[in-house]
Amino acid sequence: MTVLAHLRSGLKPHGLFIMGVDGARVLIGTDAGWWDVFAASAEHDDGAADPVDRWSKRVLGTFAAEMGAQASFPSDGPPYAPFIAWVLATGRFWQSPTGMMIHDTAGLMISIRGALVFDTPFAADLYDGASPCVTCADRPCVTACPVGALSADAPYDVPACKSYLDTDAGADCMGAGCVVRRVCPVSQTFDRPAAQSAFHMAAFHK
Repeated sequence: MTVLAHLRSGLKPHGLFIMGVDGARVLIGTDAGWWDVFAASAEHDDGAADPVDRWSKRVLGTFAAEMGAQASFPSDGPPYAPFIAWVLATGRFWQSPTGMMIHDTAGLMISIRGALVFDTPFAADLYDGASPCVTCADRPCVTACPVGALSADAPYDVPACKSYLDTDAGADCMGAGCVVRRVCPVSQTFDRPAAQSAFHMAAFHK
């Protein structure tokens, strides 16, 4: 079994999968099964700060130690590792028409938990490199945001987004996740649990 095949097999019971590979760097994110795993963890229930980051460091840190890799996490810093540059370099992420990144299988439901860096580079992913947005004729994400907070041509309007979340109408986004992320056809095939989206929205809205 190759290193990547071994890693894929080991990650699956934790609700994790390889989202992209760039040389010796392997980017790892959550799949549709992650929420159930995390919800049953000590980090979820202990009441301490940053439960997802702590869970990620425990689980991926174990993989790094066992496989002789170095682990890096988006929460490490400052200085922070250039995760956006890293994921774009894999050829499996692109900027969507909303300005958010889109992944070939996760759509707009991207949750990178960390990266493992090995001593030896891996062969490039076999994905053909075309953004799913290219063949998305309707592009429902462009008009889905009720307050126009997301655009490829302007910074994310966080105040407008959070103000909307405080309204009765914003309860849908708070409870089921950002409507822009949900209307993406690729996101819909990824099937992230609503409870996970609600958890992330609550953390964002603090």
